[in-house]
Amino acid sequence: MKRTSSRLGRFIITSAGGESVRAFLPPPLPPEPALDINRMFTLYDGARGAVGRLDGAAGVLPSTEFFLYMYVRKEALLSSQIEGTQSTLTDLLLFEIDELPAAPIEDVTEVSNYVAAMRHGIDRLRDGFPLSLRLFREIHGVLLQSGRGASQQPGEFRTSQNWIGGTRPGNALFVPPPPDHLMACLDAFEKFMHADDSNLPPLIRAGLAHVQFETIHPFLDGNGRLGRLLVTLMLCDAGVLREPLLYLSLHFKTHRAEYYDLLQQVREDGDWEAWMEFFLLGVRETANQAAATASEIVDLFQSDRRTIEKLGRPSASALRVQEFLQRHPIVSVATVCRGVGMSAPTVGATLRHLMSLGIVGEITGGRRNRLFSYTRYFAALDRGTAPLPR
Repeated sequence: MKRTSSRLGRFIITSAGGESVRAFLPPPLPPEPALDINRMFTLYDGARGAVGRLDGAAGVLPSTEFFLYMYVRKEALLSSQIEGTQSTLTDLLLFEIDELPAAPIEDVTEVSNYVAAMRHGIDRLRDGFPLSLRLFREIHGVLLQSGRGASQQPGEFRTSQNWIGGTRPGNALFVPPPPDHLMACLDAFEKFMHADDSNLPPLIRAGLAHVQFETIHPFLDGNGRLGRLLVTLMLCDAGVLREPLLYLSLHFKTHRAEYYDLLQQVREDGDWEAWMEFFLLGVRETANQAAATASEIVDLFQSDRRTIEKLGRPSASALRVQEFLQRHPIVSVATVCRGVGMSAPTVGATLRHLMSLGIVGEITGGRRNRLFSYTRYFAALDRGTAPLPR
């Protein structure tokens, strides 16, 4: 649907890569004419309710530590996979216990950096630092601190032209604002984030901000990952979520072609409503899935605990190991020894007990350097995390 010209921004001719190209300057947020909120009210109400239930579930969990540990990693993995990394959740957890992952080390490093970037952003907000351009630069510096992005000006807004799709600016699908217009776009974006507008609740603002950030594309690399992270940061900053438990990248990954098409549709047609419907549907579905998974895992832990208690004398050691596995669902004997302070023979015997109960599985198949997984827990967390085909 074509929109009025005030929603469409404008193109300017700029030079990039030795050729003249049409770069896009987006209009400032919020969209004008205003969003048709009535069109999406049912979706908005469902998304808001689902996020509220997820936040409530986090509040009554016996401990949110292990959920945060894994959910942050799941979002990091999914967001990085959208950009083409081939890392799996197993690869990331192996990397974190100093074991060799199957995926290229650069892919796993990118995911690990995303985990650190998210934690940095959340911690800064909790310390009272505002959601701002300065914080974006800080987070970007962590996101690209090592790996393939380390040469792409980590922590600095770009000073050269970038583009999306195509092999050069001249055949690109989309060319973001030129460097000499970048700060004006970003200043307007920062003002939107800080504006007090009661007509735009936090979920709507987060959906708008994601598209605008992706359109401005202020960094040479990492824009997609940081733009998706921005959604979580805005919802936590607004108090909609107390913890970063919403892994929205699962929705974007599952519907990747539609995701990119709708971003472009906003730029070409100003159709913010179609984007917001897609976004709110994703929020609702992802939040409901996360809440259901949290409930499933709590039930699993309690059921396994009751099973372990029937072991008799070995149960005390087995319960300690099970508690450690809740925070680290893939382990070696050595990591358990360090984590719970038991000897290697005791840990080995305890893992054998847990394997006999079907709680733990051995995943390497060898006699030496064996690795073990908390089988059903890991399977619940691993849903939807298979890498996209190349």
